[in-house]
Amino acid sequence: MKLNRFAWFAWITLAFNLLVIVWGAFVRATGSGAGCGGHWPLCNGQIVPPAPQMATLIEFGHRMTSGLSLLLIGTMLIWALRAYPRRHVVRRGAILSLVFVLMEALIGAVIVELDLVAHNASITRAFSGSAHLVNTFLLVAVLTLTAWWASGGQPLQLQGQGSLIWMFGLGIVATLVLGAIGAITALGDTLFPAHSLAQGLQQDFSPTEHLFLRLRVYHPILAVVTGGYLIAIAFLASRWRPAQQIRRFAVALSVLFALQIGAGVLDVYLLAPIWMQLVHLLLADSIWITLVLTTAATFAAVPVYSEYSRSSLSQIRAT
Repeated sequence: MKLNRFAWFAWITLAFNLLVIVWGAFVRATGSGAGCGGHWPLCNGQIVPPAPQMATLIEFGHRMTSGLSLLLIGTMLIWALRAYPRRHVVRRGAILSLVFVLMEALIGAVIVELDLVAHNASITRAFSGSAHLVNTFLLVAVLTLTAWWASGGQPLQLQGQGSLIWMFGLGIVATLVLGAIGAITALGDTLFPAHSLAQGLQQDFSPTEHLFLRLRVYHPILAVVTGGYLIAIAFLASRWRPAQQIRRFAVALSVLFALQIGAGVLDVYLLAPIWMQLVHLLLADSIWITLVLTTAATFAAVPVYSEYSRSSLSQIRAT
């Protein structure tokens, strides 16, 4: 597909938001969430904090990149409104992108105002962190779809898709749940770091340890089950929707999942160093983007596959 200037801008906006997400994880992993105190959107009561400490620089940098993300998405929306006709799917994607990035800012403000940062180990922080991650995933999804549609991808057609719609729906929900649990377990790694592999395993299975640590044992199990399921439905979609593009997405999903499993094992073995946590998150985002693209290609209103036999169509409709 040939990309116009808007499509390039949309993909760049998506890539920049991945940078913002990784930087946000760096803020959490370094315990720098209170670097600007309890002030939002100001930092320690200042627009630009004087003589900032390292934690302040890290948190202030995240706020600056988040603000730039809002500016990019706002520009993308204005551009979409000017470049595409009313009710065009790219317009809708750009509008939803702005909605979710504003929700992202609102959740971040609540987290700061309620002091759900630094060494706070409350259940409220777990819920807020999970909500933040789910909203982030939804933002990434609509940004991906906006860029995909601007690049020539067709709108989604969900009616009359048979059992595939339920299969993909379950996979998307499972991935969001997996991400939410992953956010809590990552928080546990930050708040209660283990000094040895044996101590980490003991924390996972001890009934007296904090809930954040006891949840860690479920995360890899859910990851393996969810990943295997996603790969299965992706290849099933490539069989029922015979398109090279869908098959490529299925292969990419398999490769990324294998890399993620390896990264997860290495993360545990190395006792969750910050750089490994960031790699783990970036791979999770890549898997999510690939799943969104697989879904978009599978349920395209005008199919991305060019040849369909009548028998194949009958078989799909029968499901």
